[in-house]
Amino acid sequence: MQKIKVSLISLGCEKNLVDSEMILGMIKNDNIDFEITTDVESSDVVIINTCGFIESAKREALSEIFNALSIKDKNPDFKVVVCGCLAQRYLEDLKRDIPEVDLFIPIKDYLKFGKLFLKLFNKDNNICLDYKTRTISTGKSLAYLRISDGCNNRCSYCAIPLIRGNFKSRAHDEVKEEFIKLVRDGFKEICLISQDLSNYGYDINDTLANLLIDLDSIEGDHIIRLLYLYPDEVTDEFIDTVSNSSHIIHYFDIPLQHASNRILKLMNRRGTKEDAKRLIEKIRTKMPDSIIRTTMIVGFPHETDKDFSTLIDFIKDIRFDHLGAFTYSKEEDTKSFSMTMQVSKKKAIQRYNILMEEQRLISKELMKKYVGNTYLGLVEKYDKDEECYLARIYSQAPDDIDGYTKIYTDQALKIDKFYEIKIVDSLDYDLIGEVER
Repeated sequence: MQKIKVSLISLGCEKNLVDSEMILGMIKNDNIDFEITTDVESSDVVIINTCGFIESAKREALSEIFNALSIKDKNPDFKVVVCGCLAQRYLEDLKRDIPEVDLFIPIKDYLKFGKLFLKLFNKDNNICLDYKTRTISTGKSLAYLRISDGCNNRCSYCAIPLIRGNFKSRAHDEVKEEFIKLVRDGFKEICLISQDLSNYGYDINDTLANLLIDLDSIEGDHIIRLLYLYPDEVTDEFIDTVSNSSHIIHYFDIPLQHASNRILKLMNRRGTKEDAKRLIEKIRTKMPDSIIRTTMIVGFPHETDKDFSTLIDFIKDIRFDHLGAFTYSKEEDTKSFSMTMQVSKKKAIQRYNILMEEQRLISKELMKKYVGNTYLGLVEKYDKDEECYLARIYSQAPDDIDGYTKIYTDQALKIDKFYEIKIVDSLDYDLIGEVER
């Protein structure tokens, strides 16, 4: 019997990617006749795992859905399945407006994902999405490990609680079991992720520091990277744990969102500009080699020129190693949606461009400190356009925000392999390196 060919399009963040990897693991089950293909047009069914966080993500998801439906127009037997955050947030609207989609699976129905999916093919086998059988899609050396889901912070602009629900930690032993499996399977960089990583354990009488101490005790030559820390949850115990660890790299991803205390209060963010500054000073004093990354939002309702100037002064003062930014996205059912004094899109884009130009100048100066030093770096891919290998050292997270270390060489380097890389030059966001022989 010919196997049913399944393609999958994964959109959005790394948390969503983990769901996609569990879906791939389900499809690979030996008890069902499916095979995975990356060629959507030649497949029998496409699963689109969507993001619905902000307006641009929603537009991207709808574009992929309509692209898939154009294939269905030419091949009526072709099936389109839509799951993920967009399906969770707008399920009834999508069912009404895009009835051509064969199946919508919102996040709330993931416990019966297999049953719903297989029903499309007149099969009955309720295969659950399972962390133990997920198919890692990020190469042979890098893997994401999601330790919790949902969020309790209720920032006034954010739709995540509407989509993912309240914060829920995974069991400590379950996380440790998956971590050990990843290490044994040869993954060298394991990124712990969550909507709110630093809140891990509050609901199960545990702490992130306690979990990290346990994971750090697992022997091997792997490294642990932590992503998405809420500033007022970064405790002294946590900082000490990272400082004293064998495997956790000194990389702190702390989205602050703004520096004006007035705007932070309107955003329903806990803490102040002064609190953030003290926290960063504490981390840098304890670990001088630490990397501090943040995210900012410009154009939030009520943001004045003075508020924006406060933000610019703050980033000049702190000098973040890496900074990502967004223009405010007005999202239905969030507190900020109905706020007065909405900033125009044109003004928000102007502020975004000013912010990123200031950060470019900061980054250009900070990149120079790496020149002449040697670091362990993971070669991830070969860029045919630039004719160079793209690698990452400890200061560069695997999500395209932090840039790459570019290696121009005639030497045949292995993808997904770590090398000792000497930094010989720097650019605005990227580094130039040479593999030490």
